[in-house]
Amino acid sequence: MTKIIQTPCRWLALVGYASMALLNACTDKFETYNTNPHEATEEMMSHDNLKTGAFFSQLQRNVVLFKDGSNMDADYQVSQGLTSDIYSGYVAPTGTWYGGVHNGSYAFITNWIETTFRSGFSSIMPAWQAIAEIAEEQGLPEVAALATIVKVEGMHRVADAYGPIPYLNYGSGSLQNDYDGLDEVYYRFFDELNESIEVLTQFVQANPNATLLEQYDLIYGGNVTNWVKFANTLRLRLAMRIVYANPTKAQQEAEQAIANPIGLITQPQERTSLKHTSNLVYYHPLFEIAYNFNAGEVRMGATMDAYLNGYEDPRRGAYFTPTVDGGYHGVRLGIVTSVWTPYVSNRISNLNVDNSTTEIVWMTAAESYFLRAEGALRNWNMGGTAQEFYRAGIAVSFDENRVGSADAYINNLTNRPIEFRDNAEGSAFHANAPNGPTIAWNEGDPFEVNLERIITQKWIAGYPDGPEGWAEFRRTGYPRLIPPVENRSNGTISNNVQVRRIPYPQSEYNNNRAGVQVGISKLGGADNGGTKLWWDKK
Repeated sequence: MTKIIQTPCRWLALVGYASMALLNACTDKFETYNTNPHEATEEMMSHDNLKTGAFFSQLQRNVVLFKDGSNMDADYQVSQGLTSDIYSGYVAPTGTWYGGVHNGSYAFITNWIETTFRSGFSSIMPAWQAIAEIAEEQGLPEVAALATIVKVEGMHRVADAYGPIPYLNYGSGSLQNDYDGLDEVYYRFFDELNESIEVLTQFVQANPNATLLEQYDLIYGGNVTNWVKFANTLRLRLAMRIVYANPTKAQQEAEQAIANPIGLITQPQERTSLKHTSNLVYYHPLFEIAYNFNAGEVRMGATMDAYLNGYEDPRRGAYFTPTVDGGYHGVRLGIVTSVWTPYVSNRISNLNVDNSTTEIVWMTAAESYFLRAEGALRNWNMGGTAQEFYRAGIAVSFDENRVGSADAYINNLTNRPIEFRDNAEGSAFHANAPNGPTIAWNEGDPFEVNLERIITQKWIAGYPDGPEGWAEFRRTGYPRLIPPVENRSNGTISNNVQVRRIPYPQSEYNNNRAGVQVGISKLGGADNGGTKLWWDKK
């Protein structure tokens, strides 16, 4: 049975953001429970190791939501699956809700835009604050540094979804928190990453083989060196995000990330992902949504269809399942209909995801190469050329997806994205071919052509990380996403420009209206999906 409902759930904020929690949930969306087995209790706090360890696990579990006793698969669906995942062009929703008049057709459903904000301020921020306080009491700055890196990873996703958020003075005790401008939030991210990287770099240099929170680290098993590599790469990601808003700051932060002696993520085994171990047994939420919710409530997106088929990309089979005709076929966003059977039939590609082995990935190894390729293209000091990093990024992505050699693909001079042909029976929502680039690098091409190459391949390699794919589309305009069939935004969102942000949750208007109004003033536009964020300046 579907986990998305059309009857609004009731949300209530308790004491500020740190204690905001779900009190009354729809019974077909959440399981009944009294004690969350994955969050720290007072009894846990009585044990030294658990004082920070339990909170650190909680922090990691809430960056990307999945079913863990506290969060449900439906929480992933509304926090990411029906926002950034579809706005990135990766997938399309095929559930029967509201006849298609919902987020997919730019008609935002109030309950669906709550969860990203709620998870940030009811789970990520309180867990980080607890770790920071305990670490200070125990004289463990390196533990606080680990927690801060995870906090930045989680909260930049929240900020990139909404814009201004109450971040700088979180934990001050105020029940009504003013919102901070997105520029202020990003500059704090950089300060926090810089301090955390310095602390952990010194820790690694003094203790090369030491580990931290090994039993509770669901990402790297306590490997501090890999945490520094991730932090450096995350710093580079955020630096690139602001390149059109503050190019000087962007270059400064990017080059500092490169200069760190520990380095960046470079190998597939270093990618940042929730591992399937005895300490964490979980099912990937995309499997539940694609296979167990009704007949499946998500399928391959039309833009992925146009690019992967046009490029004859070997990663098609790693990402999606072949259809009855042996091909790979997607679905367009914005279909409004009461008949959804054709879009979940064997003529449409499902997601190739295993419920117990597919990992939730925060950052691929390939991304670090594409970030450096763009930096080098901008003549920043990245330690190599744009062409070298571009080719390496594709090759590493092929390795990560286990699809063989990338040599022929990298050197392909002719293939381009093709037109989208709707393969659903009785449907004809076709679309023209995106005017995307060829694959092979050409040093003589203009800057913008090579930038589009980098971002397009970065987008393909990043699947299915919707928040990052959507953010990069907004930042650069690439890849060229196929517009929705129908746009029900009442003129607030352009079909060509597409969705730029998610409106603030209704719960914030109910409980912190003054703070929201400050946020809107710093946003610089109306609280709707068409207003651009601070870094969205191109």
